[in-house]
Amino acid sequence: MTLPNPVMTASGTAGHGMELAPYLDFSALGAVVVKSLKAEPWPGNPPLRVHEVAGGMINSVGLQGPGVEAWIADELPSLLATGARVVASIWGTTVEEYDKAASLLADAPPGVVAVEVNLSCPNTHHSVRHGGSRPTMFAHDASATEDAIAATATCRRPRWAKLSPNVTDLVPIADAAQRAGAEAVTLINTVMGMAIDPATRTYRLGSGPAGGGVSGAAVHAVAVRAVHDVHVAFPSLPIIGVGGVSDGMTAAELLVAGASAVQVGTATFTDPRAPELVLQGLRRWLEHEGERRVTDVVGSVK
Repeated sequence: MTLPNPVMTASGTAGHGMELAPYLDFSALGAVVVKSLKAEPWPGNPPLRVHEVAGGMINSVGLQGPGVEAWIADELPSLLATGARVVASIWGTTVEEYDKAASLLADAPPGVVAVEVNLSCPNTHHSVRHGGSRPTMFAHDASATEDAIAATATCRRPRWAKLSPNVTDLVPIADAAQRAGAEAVTLINTVMGMAIDPATRTYRLGSGPAGGGVSGAAVHAVAVRAVHDVHVAFPSLPIIGVGGVSDGMTAAELLVAGASAVQVGTATFTDPRAPELVLQGLRRWLEHEGERRVTDVVGSVK
């Protein structure tokens, strides 16, 4: 698939539909990626869900959502009416749940141009087990990643596997995703973290000892490394870079590392216009560098 430009919103920070519409021209972005949806409605985690940390934020929202069917009926029409190219994001706790969520998108309007398969949210419960160990997320295991991506073929759209930085080596996980049919990988999701109030000696998030996911400027260098390493291993695999993108330069850094496109997430909490501002800054950078096409800078690090 081809997008008109390489800047998108990031799942989880732009809501399920029109939350950012008063601030952004959705049609001017490459695509709008919505918050991850389970097949059924999901209540998410208890409050408090968000806490500011140095260089970003930590969250344990827990993927609260209305479910795929309700989203298609109630939120998608208004979003498509803006001229947006929409990327639906889905998640599940079992392979069967990924299959069900993907199947519900099979007959969605054509304005839903792709499906991002979220295998890597660190603050939800997953059912992948190894022997007697506790559950872990799909994106921490190559075989589980392959199974989940294969199960989502029922969506009948291009699929992007959203992977985790919380692994020793991302390359075999990305390889498993593309073997299973993922047309691209989204790198990265949040980094696992925790926040504690030393005055009260209590957890700052309602998830307690489960902690949450750190995002924002603090994880940008992690995203650059992940994008770089996967691009070196698989030069023909499209990568969507996400993590600490706040201006044209941070977007350009991910492109030069090997990303074909970028997503803007936590920056929208500071300024909801951030995705358009990043796009404007990236265009200025390209002009300054004398580059006419984004594809000419992808993976151009020396």
